[in-house]
Amino acid sequence: MRHNKKFNHLSRTASHRDAMLANMAISLIMHKRINTTVAKAKALRKYVEPLINRSKEDTTASRRLVFSYLQNKYAVTELFQIISEKVAERPGGYTRIIKTGFRQGDAAATCFIELVDFDENMAKVQKKAKRTRRSGKKNAAAEEAPVAAETAEAVEETAATETPAE
Repeated sequence: MRHNKKFNHLSRTASHRDAMLANMAISLIMHKRINTTVAKAKALRKYVEPLINRSKEDTTASRRLVFSYLQNKYAVTELFQIISEKVAERPGGYTRIIKTGFRQGDAAATCFIELVDFDENMAKVQKKAKRTRRSGKKNAAAEEAPVAAETAEAVEETAATETPAE
């Protein structure tokens, strides 16, 4: 029977795949975001999320188990000291995969995988007000009117505070 034998081998031997996933996990932990192919990112997600979950409990046993996968003491220290504090309240879903298109050479689907709590760029972007088909000139004019009034008041205040030079 072939139960639970379905996972992506990534066209590599088991030892090569383990080494590649360990290296990618170290890079993800150290840099918080890496660019790769979609298939590798999905395999990395299955590899690294249990390690991040294990890092929430800072015991000698859990450190040794994570070190057996990563074999890099700096990455283990980073994981247990910095990353585990940020994901302490999160019950799962520590990584995010965002597709970025296709690679020029072989047309492989590429993406970047990042740790969810460490994305400074996405957190700074504010969502714009959602426009519907029915929002026409009336709503746009209504939104611009308070802004125009505020700027007019600001101009008047600055003009009143400035004294003309003689």
